[in-house]
Amino acid sequence: MSPEEILETKLKVIDESHGFQPGRTALIVIDMQHGFVDDGASLAFPEAGDIISNLSDLIAKCRNNKTPVIFTEFVYAENVPCLRGDPFGIEHLPSEGDPGFGKPSSNCLIGPNADVGVESAETIEELQPLPGELVIRGHTYDKFYGTPLDLSLRSQGITHLFMTGITTDVCVNSTLIAASSRNYRVTAITDGVASPWPGLSEACFQIWRPKFARLKTTAEILTELCNS
Repeated sequence: MSPEEILETKLKVIDESHGFQPGRTALIVIDMQHGFVDDGASLAFPEAGDIISNLSDLIAKCRNNKTPVIFTEFVYAENVPCLRGDPFGIEHLPSEGDPGFGKPSSNCLIGPNADVGVESAETIEELQPLPGELVIRGHTYDKFYGTPLDLSLRSQGITHLFMTGITTDVCVNSTLIAASSRNYRVTAITDGVASPWPGLSEACFQIWRPKFARLKTTAEILTELCNS
């Protein structure tokens, strides 16, 4: 068999083993926060808004059939002065009065200097978590690191994950690979993730496809959910 034929055979097995499992699947919505979505936020990008409708449809369908929906929020705190603030995320540092991309802007900052406006770390209202739905706040790109996400999933018997959110190449990528390393069967929803950098979402798909995750569209997942 050629390498292409071997890959196609592998992808068929992945597709069969990673499909929706009632009672064992959860939807993860990564970092759909004001600070990354709202107009005027220092780290906002138009592509983030483009996936809101798809995520809304997925969330509604999952809630309707009692599939857990879990939200994550990236946060930065002055008393956790990690590299995510300096040098990799200068925008997360407390604003010095001239916010914007590449400048200290209090983006997703928590604590006494937090911004309650466009830089807020809260999930956007269009996708607002319901009371009782888990919201994981993490100080790193990998939402498993230093959070109760793994404990929550395992204690509910969750083995399969639908992965969505922003950004494809940073927090989604880090969390997806961390999930795969923990033996979760991950489906990345290709039109439910976004990146501000041209080509990086597609690059991630090419990396994930043979080793880390099944790739599906929103429409395909909604069909799976309807047929369950």
